[in-house]
Amino acid sequence: MRRTMGWILLVAAMSVVFLPVHLFAGEKVLIGMSNWIGYAPLYLAQEKGFFKARGVDVEVKIVESVTDRRAALAAGRLQGMCTTVDAHVITAANGIPVKQVLALDDSYGGDGIVAVKSIKTIKDLKGKRVAGHKGGATLFWINYVLTQHGMTLSDIHMLDMKAGDAASAFVAGKVDAAITWQPHLSKAAQQGNGHILLDSSKTPGVIVDSLAFSPEFIKDHRDVVKKIVEAWYEALAFHKAHPQEANAIMAKFTGDKPEAFASYLKDVRFYGPEENRRYFGTPDKPGLLYDVVRRAVDLWLKTKQIPKPIEPAEVIDGSFVQ
Repeated sequence: MRRTMGWILLVAAMSVVFLPVHLFAGEKVLIGMSNWIGYAPLYLAQEKGFFKARGVDVEVKIVESVTDRRAALAAGRLQGMCTTVDAHVITAANGIPVKQVLALDDSYGGDGIVAVKSIKTIKDLKGKRVAGHKGGATLFWINYVLTQHGMTLSDIHMLDMKAGDAASAFVAGKVDAAITWQPHLSKAAQQGNGHILLDSSKTPGVIVDSLAFSPEFIKDHRDVVKKIVEAWYEALAFHKAHPQEANAIMAKFTGDKPEAFASYLKDVRFYGPEENRRYFGTPDKPGLLYDVVRRAVDLWLKTKQIPKPIEPAEVIDGSFVQ
């Protein structure tokens, strides 16, 4: 239920070969993504014909690895890709130009920190053993949280583990806290006799997924991008009006039963027109997205995930959501 994060430089990315080439000439637009719940409305738009009703042929392609999505985009085998904002920064800074045109969802309780009961505040984590993935959205989020409390990553002893392993380590008493996501988060708190110290509902707009296209594709096909954004909004409206039917369709995308899919929705928030307008803002009054990009640039430079800094405007095009 979670997006897979992978980091790679352009040279390695360009060496990967997979999806058949589709040269866009008013034909099919391929958008790569994992089967994360936050991307499911794009599948709903495809299945309900919201793209075709606007005269565009869009196909969502399951490409679980961000690394593979980058490679396909660079090679022209995808026209667009979905991932977290911080991951788009890595893509662009490593020589694969992308611009985010639409915010899709944010983690709203889906990610969090489970801790022993004696740890009551974020500052209590200082010097403690904390399990969590030292990369991707997990590292970006915990870095943000620590910064908000006047701390840095060096203030905790972080052990590099995947989400499930981090939760298991906490339950086994091997660490004082773990950074993980649902359903591991709640299970670890219960089984490890701990508590959820903080979850992502307290940091809205930080772990956000967005849709991006290459600047060249945007330049040549602005009308297509506009219609894709409109179809996303229609899918959200359809989900609100017909939740049971929509959940049943989207559950096929994530590989869940409709009841399970519906239960996961409490941990994410889809971004409609108003949320997008606020999140992107304008060049004169930038929204939170610009700050998140700057923070990502700072962190990825420090951790050597990117070779050079980039400006937010290089990875943001808010013209389609204004």
